[in-house]
Amino acid sequence: MGETRENTAVVIVGAGVAGLTLGNFLLRSGIECVILEKHGREYVERRQRAGAIDSRGVRMFRAWGLDGVLEGDPIPKVGNGYWIDGKKLPLEYGWDDNRDSIFCPQQVLVRNLTDVFLRAGGDLRFEAADVSLEDIDGARPRASYRDSAGSTRVVDCDFIAGCDGYHGVSRASIPADALTRYAHDYGYSWLSVLAQVPAEPVGIAISSRGLAGMIPRGPNASRLYLQCPVDDTPAQWPEGRVWEEMEARFGASVPTGRIIDKRIVPLRCVVFSPMSHGRLYLLGDAAHIVPPMSAKGLNLALHDAEVLANAVIARIQKDDASLLDGYSDTCLRHIWNYQAFAAWITELMHNAGDASYEGEFRKQIARAELERQCTSPAANKLFSELIGGVN
Repeated sequence: MGETRENTAVVIVGAGVAGLTLGNFLLRSGIECVILEKHGREYVERRQRAGAIDSRGVRMFRAWGLDGVLEGDPIPKVGNGYWIDGKKLPLEYGWDDNRDSIFCPQQVLVRNLTDVFLRAGGDLRFEAADVSLEDIDGARPRASYRDSAGSTRVVDCDFIAGCDGYHGVSRASIPADALTRYAHDYGYSWLSVLAQVPAEPVGIAISSRGLAGMIPRGPNASRLYLQCPVDDTPAQWPEGRVWEEMEARFGASVPTGRIIDKRIVPLRCVVFSPMSHGRLYLLGDAAHIVPPMSAKGLNLALHDAEVLANAVIARIQKDDASLLDGYSDTCLRHIWNYQAFAAWITELMHNAGDASYEGEFRKQIARAELERQCTSPAANKLFSELIGGVN
């Protein structure tokens, strides 16, 4: 097969939330870009991930005139909350400052962002195999890949945005000694289960058996979470055990349905610094991971996308490189803020349950903190604001 050579301003690797958001922002600003995605469209639009967009993210899409990407497949309005040993906590969310926060399943957001991008004439290439990033330190880096027909295609560009996740090619293209990895691994994992069942009750349950969660992913789909040892495997969790453990930890009956997917999710915090090298910029999970307890991973990706979009626009349209030069520092200030919340909420919720990890003393402290969050109006308001969005 022959080789085809092309040019564009920005190559975006990965058609997830970060890549598609960045692509839409650039396209709306008249800047050419090409999005490369190794999977097919059907696979990408069915990936189930986080479904909470905080108030900052919602306001961001509105400011860019992209309100429509938040619509479709609405999740029914249902009560939510926290349970300890089967008793629901009297937590009333102070949504005054965070009323814009919404549940929007990732597959819905990705599908809508894809539709908007393609309708506007965007260049999105699915099934781009064996992506390789070259000359990222040079004036014109390039991305090469093999298309679905088996031909090699090379795209020269001004900048590359690595939005291809923790295991993607983007971060791997940066010399190891050019990055510092900051990480913390927790002593437990989550069994993450996707089930065809409405989420009711919705929320988090804490018990001596460990944490459990039931979060909507659509009108008739839920994501279930069960705290488990780090060496557990999905095979150790047959359907019957999943539903029995959910009921035991919530202390109430839960609806059951067909389980579509089961996987073990290690709980960890990871940050790579700096988030750029040469003309390659990292976004989302390629640069940082937060524990799922915080529900902030998607929102961090959205923030990265907007910061980089504004920086590229300033560089190309105004010949102002200052925002690009400060991209990593700008994002990392925001990321460490979110990491602080993620670590706090993760430790609080897990320490309050199974004492075999951190001990009975830490358990009692965590429960006292949860009680304070629920009974103190000031703490309650702060708690709900943090859940609604770290700004």
